[in-house]
Amino acid sequence: MTSGMLKPAQPAPLTAPTEAERDDLRAAAKTGAVHRALIAGLACMNRVETSVGPVSGGLRFPLTVAAWNLERGLSPEASADLLLAERADLVLLSEIDNGMARTAQRHVARDIADRLDMDYAYGVEFLELGLGSAVEKELAGDASNDNGFHGNALMTAAPMIAPAMIRLDDHGHWFNEETGQPRVGGRCAIVATIPLDVGAIVAVSVHLENRADGNYRAAQMETLLDCLAGYAGDLPIVIGGDLNTAVETDDDFDREPLFAIAAEAGFERHGGLSGEVTTRVSRLSRNPAPPCRLDWFLTRGLAVTESRVVAALGPDGTPLSDHELIVAEIGGFTADTIPERHRIPMPEAY
Repeated sequence: MTSGMLKPAQPAPLTAPTEAERDDLRAAAKTGAVHRALIAGLACMNRVETSVGPVSGGLRFPLTVAAWNLERGLSPEASADLLLAERADLVLLSEIDNGMARTAQRHVARDIADRLDMDYAYGVEFLELGLGSAVEKELAGDASNDNGFHGNALMTAAPMIAPAMIRLDDHGHWFNEETGQPRVGGRCAIVATIPLDVGAIVAVSVHLENRADGNYRAAQMETLLDCLAGYAGDLPIVIGGDLNTAVETDDDFDREPLFAIAAEAGFERHGGLSGEVTTRVSRLSRNPAPPCRLDWFLTRGLAVTESRVVAALGPDGTPLSDHELIVAEIGGFTADTIPERHRIPMPEAY
């Protein structure tokens, strides 16, 4: 595991390695030590790209927060329209492409944010060294990726304060030919402080590892929470995303120790009604594992009045992802009054 050190933001596009540099990455020895050195040397893995578009003032309660694993982002417009239909104020996305042949080389986060009229912060989870899975290769209109970026994003119309990335591992789980999808990178979270008219909250878009057991994901959660302790202090926090908990409909959540770790740190779990699942058959996941609950919100210091699972379908019934959209309604802070530490000055810019 990494230390979880915060990676800063830059109001400019991330720069991808050249094709020759990617050839060197493909030829590198497939060891954990080499992988750690590669991540450290790639600027695109150590910065967060932010847009500098028009933004509003601080958000107001009640807040609608949406979290969604977009499975690459094959349909940015339809996906954005579903988020608009849910009236999301704060959007937490994972598995979104930037310069990948399978998604027509589009910058999916930017395109969705533009349609939502929101600002975004985007970080690279993986630098993809190939075109993806066999199904994804069928969709690729080009023989190579422009950027090869795949990552997480956070979007809102409020001015984001101190957006950053927290890398959750660096051991190279996917950095080998055995996966069939060689990549440099590892799971991560995008974090930002979001001003409200009555204070501020910290928002986190997270994606945990699926090719690992519950103990590994628990360690990733510990890395995240340790880093948030320094970043957020006592500010209320909403974490949302694909935790890859692989919990089926029996609701035996205790099999995933990350929930106990989060509860010990003062977080409550939300994810729709009991028995609901958050995965589905999609254009890319044609023969998935049995449906299960992978996607969750974890909140601290916030009063969640409702959480729900929304079918990830376009207007014509086309699946937009192999994950459903999850939504949480936040009515306010859990305390009756706002502590002075929650009051922060509105920044002129981040």
